Amino acid sequence: MPQQPDIRRLTADIEAATTFIPALTAGMARVIVGQQQLVRSLLTGLLAGGHILLEGVPGLAKTRAVKTLSALVNADFSRIQFTPDLLPADVVGTVVYSQRTEQFSVRRGPVFANFVLADEINRAPAKVQSALLEAMEERQVTIGDETFPLPEPFLVLATQNPVEQEGTYPLPEAQTDRFMLKVLVDYPNAEEEQTIIHNHLLTEHLQLTPVADTATLQRARTLLRQVYMDERVERYIVDLVHATRRPADFGLKELEQYIAYGASPRAGINMSLAARAVAMIERRGYVVPEDIRSVCREVLRHRISLNYEAEADNINAEQIISRLLAKVKVP
Repeated sequence: MPQQPDIRRLTADIEAATTFIPALTAGMARVIVGQQQLVRSLLTGLLAGGHILLEGVPGLAKTRAVKTLSALVNADFSRIQFTPDLLPADVVGTVVYSQRTEQFSVRRGPVFANFVLADEINRAPAKVQSALLEAMEERQVTIGDETFPLPEPFLVLATQNPVEQEGTYPLPEAQTDRFMLKVLVDYPNAEEEQTIIHNHLLTEHLQLTPVADTATLQRARTLLRQVYMDERVERYIVDLVHATRRPADFGLKELEQYIAYGASPRAGINMSLAARAVAMIERRGYVVPEDIRSVCREVLRHRISLNYEAEADNINAEQIISRLLAKVKVP
């Protein structure tokens, strides 16, 4: 287990390394009305280096939020519009032959960027979605016989439409597990929607000035690994993850009939990193249980597979996670 560091010194280092966060949050607020949880989740993924899946019906500023974030961080940005006729080569690149030089050369795809917006990722078939798997997990891409490293930092921010309709395909479980967070984006309230309508013309051509660069972001990410987590808090993460696999061990036997399989070990790793990112956003050098609880839903909701009995009884992952949070002992 890691030794306890000098918390005061670590907190001071974090405060110095995260001075861009208030400016980043203010810049997002200039464009995105409301949606505080969405903005906070994007910051969490940005600091923790975790890919994010945004789910919501069209028109809720998912794409706009990602584009705004990329504009505020001076980094390479690319957007891939997923469609049913998209090919894997359109994402990662391909080998092309030049008749002039009589040689093959590699043409890199849009995945070679710091921020990759995979827009409406569930509109492309599984083979195209899986083209991102190596990039998301290994931070590299293989084209032909060559393997190319992706730039650092590298972050995939994907959006998907939850409404079942023609031309959409569910994400493979293996790829879904690669996303650190799944964020559900809901409708704004009446006051926020009036502000959106009022500000639409004002923000349509708003020019944003970058408030951070990749070097600043990398320094903050290096510090994130040093954020202190007590053994009891670490065990709390383990208990939450294990409760999705063996709920009876935590007094939740009634949930066993609904869960096909629980969260993978990657869930615990991601919960730890996301909680450390939340601590950094709060300018703390240590993690508290509330940090775990604040990211638990977004880390677990796409990693709990429910069976037909759950569907028949109208049980969803959100209800399962609520029961876990209420039952698993908090340190």
